[in-house]
Amino acid sequence: MNIVNFTPVAALTGGAIIGLAAAAMWWLLGRISGISGILGNAIGARGPDLGWRLAFIAGLLTAGVLTAVIFPGEIHFDMESGYLRAILAGLLVGFGTQLGSGCTSGHGVCGISRLSLRSMAATVSFMAAGILTVFVMRQVL
Repeated sequence: MNIVNFTPVAALTGGAIIGLAAAAMWWLLGRISGISGILGNAIGARGPDLGWRLAFIAGLLTAGVLTAVIFPGEIHFDMESGYLRAILAGLLVGFGTQLGSGCTSGHGVCGISRLSLRSMAATVSFMAAGILTVFVMRQVL
């Protein structure tokens, strides 16, 4: 990955929006904005519990599409690794999410902000595994 155009204002703005959205979800619904939990529990959900989960997932997808429409040419999607590796990576992430009782959004954004020691340990583990994976993929393989 090459960082050609470092944009700290855009990064800070995006982080603030994510933080506000997570706080709003906690204050308004009493729920943590952990994507894996929202998606995973939507499968067996019923009634109002299913409604807000589907609305959340639809919002994520809609935001991506709207961003691509409003800012054409700014979103670059490259499948350099191929679909097989992407599928394998997705399965590994899903396994890790189950093993870690949540994902980076749940632990990293929401858990750390609540000063959860479990979330802090999980986030350090996620980051260490990511750093190690990148090192092995780039330097060893």
